[in-house]
Amino acid sequence: MSIKNLVSLGLLIFIPVSFAAERLEWDSLVVFITSAVAIVPLAIWLSTATEEVAIVAGPTIGGLLNAVFGNATELIIALVALRAGLVDIVKASITGTIISNLLLVMGLSMLLGGLRYKEQVFQPVVARMNGSSMTLAVIAIILPATVITTSNVVDPKAISQLSVIVAGVLILVYALTLLFSLKTHSYLYEIGLSDLESSELEGAHAPEHKPNLKLWIGVLLIATIGVAFESEIFVGAVEEATKGLGLTPLFTGVILLPLVGGAAEYVTAVRVAIKNNMDLSVSVAMGSSLLVALLVAPILVLVGQVIGQPMDLNFNLFEVVAMTLAVVIANVISLDGRSNWLEGTLLLATYAILGAAFYFHPV
Repeated sequence: MSIKNLVSLGLLIFIPVSFAAERLEWDSLVVFITSAVAIVPLAIWLSTATEEVAIVAGPTIGGLLNAVFGNATELIIALVALRAGLVDIVKASITGTIISNLLLVMGLSMLLGGLRYKEQVFQPVVARMNGSSMTLAVIAIILPATVITTSNVVDPKAISQLSVIVAGVLILVYALTLLFSLKTHSYLYEIGLSDLESSELEGAHAPEHKPNLKLWIGVLLIATIGVAFESEIFVGAVEEATKGLGLTPLFTGVILLPLVGGAAEYVTAVRVAIKNNMDLSVSVAMGSSLLVALLVAPILVLVGQVIGQPMDLNFNLFEVVAMTLAVVIANVISLDGRSNWLEGTLLLATYAILGAAFYFHPV
C-alpha cells in the first residue's frame, strides 16, 4: 500500500473525533481543526475513487467524471458556506483556490521535481491553452469589480445581473474546453496520463490494472457524503475559530480553505512531478484553477440566486490584483515548457508574499 493511502487511512480517525467535538460542544477551534483534518483524507479518497472509476469508464466518461468531481471538495465546502450566508468567505475561497493552484501547487511540484531532476519538460501547447482559458476567466471575473470601480453609482441589481450573464458565458466556455480536451484535441492531453499509468504499472510489475468498479463507486459516494457532513461541521466553526485566532474572513477564505479542500490536487500534482511527469502535474494545477474559475464560481453565483443568498462576482480590488498576478506569473513560467527548482521557488515566494499581504490586509 502506498504512503498516500496509509496517510489517508490514518487521518480518517479524525472523522469520529470531529463529530464528537461538534456534538459535545468542544471549543470552536478544536472543532475547526479536527473537521479540517477530517476533510483531507476524504478529499484524497474522493480524488482516488474518481481516477479509478475513470479508468474503467474510458477517456470520454472518465474526463467528464474528473471534470465533475475534480474540485468536488472545494465546491461542497463553498456551497455549505454560501448556504450559511458566508458570501465573503466563499468569494475569498475562489480567489484562494486559483492562487494556490497556480503558485503553491505548481511551485511545490517544480521545486520538488527540480530537486530530483535537473530540468523537467512538459508540453507548452497544453500549458498555453490552459493559460489562455485562465486569462479569459480572470478577465470575466474581475469585470464586475472594474465596473464598480470606474462608475460613480452602480445599482447592486445590475451587478447581480451582470454576474449571472458572465456566469452563463463561463459555463459555456468550460463546456467548450471539455469538447476541445476530450474530443477534438484529446491527443494533446493523453500523453501525460499514459506515461504515468505505464510507469506505475512497470513499478508494480502488473500487466493490467482493472479497478473494482462497484467498490470505487461506493467509495466515491461515501467520500462525497462524508465531505458534505464534515463541511457542515467545518463551516459552522470557521467564523468563531478564525476570529479567535485573529484571522480575517479574507485570509481564511484565500489561504486556509484552499489548503483544506485542495489536498487531493496537491498530493497528485507533487507526486507525479517527483516521478518526472510534469505534463500531468502542470495539467492538474492549471486545470484545477481553470475548473474553479470557469465552473465552480459560476455555479455558486447561480445557486446563490436560487437559494436566496445572492452572490456576485464583485471581488475586492486586492483579490483582483492577486488573481491577475498569479495568472500572469504562471503563464510566463510555463511558456517554454521547461521547469526547474528555481522557478518553483519563485512561485512559492510569490505565494508567500501574497499570503502575508492577505494576512495584514484590513477587513
